[in-house]
Amino acid sequence: MLSKRSTTSLLGLLFLSSIGSQAQYTNLINSNRPGFSQGAFAVGVNVIQLETGLSMIKEERVPQTPYTVEGIGAEFLVRYGLLWEQLEVQIEGMYQNDTKTYQSGAGFETDRANFKSLTAGVKYLIYDPYKNPNYDAINLRSYKANHGFKWKHLIPAVSVLAGINYDTKDNPYIYNPFATEQVEGISPLVRIITQNNFKGGWVLVTNVMMDRIGTDISDLHYLITLTHAINTKWVVFAETHGIKSDLYADNLFRFGGAYLWNSNFQIDTYATLNAKDTPKVFNLGMGVSYRLDFHRDKIPANAEQQ
Repeated sequence: MLSKRSTTSLLGLLFLSSIGSQAQYTNLINSNRPGFSQGAFAVGVNVIQLETGLSMIKEERVPQTPYTVEGIGAEFLVRYGLLWEQLEVQIEGMYQNDTKTYQSGAGFETDRANFKSLTAGVKYLIYDPYKNPNYDAINLRSYKANHGFKWKHLIPAVSVLAGINYDTKDNPYIYNPFATEQVEGISPLVRIITQNNFKGGWVLVTNVMMDRIGTDISDLHYLITLTHAINTKWVVFAETHGIKSDLYADNLFRFGGAYLWNSNFQIDTYATLNAKDTPKVFNLGMGVSYRLDFHRDKIPANAEQQ
């Protein structure tokens, strides 16, 4: 079972790698698409953002019980920043509609449709090394100091996301034949997020997540995403996604890119594949990210008095 879409922090946060970060909010849209990891930074107070996409899904299992799965998936993530720049609330879902065809024996087909995941959560930035205005201050006396490697660049921004899953009864995508009781209703999830913004438009994001904690299909996920800005419009990324549970284990690889249409609108595409045949996975997806920007910078109290 593939996990819910987690994401990559793309164009908005890539520009932070070269200009430094003073706050969560950026003038450019900060989207997690098209990867499945999440970046450490929030969208900013009073920013509403929708990240959504469609994918073509194809799976093929060869040994033991051979089958094929063909269908489509729809992904969405709604993000809202409130109260503090470090805080973000979100609702995320992945819906799939497919046909599973068993090849053994006489063979038969079964049509499936349901949410593979439907979650609500809160993300909070607990450590931001880039908030210091002198983090990458220019040294007028040393070229090496400005362009050389610094150990502090290895210290990432760190966020924690806590939330809940909601699973309907008899969901075919989370059915566990070895469980005495199937998963239904609400279960918790926790995600630890780190992000390094390197010079030259490189961003490294890692996620470790425990999903559906306390159930018979509790998943452990890890994601490592490397993103690079080619220029001010185009971004490419590569990602590895490990999944381990009693129901499903895999190591998925994703590649793709995004194009910044304007400061509030991004389009993207990606491909997912793996290196095994239990089952073999090949998915293609494309999507968009759009934000409604109602953010206003806070005016310091001493400035108001002046």
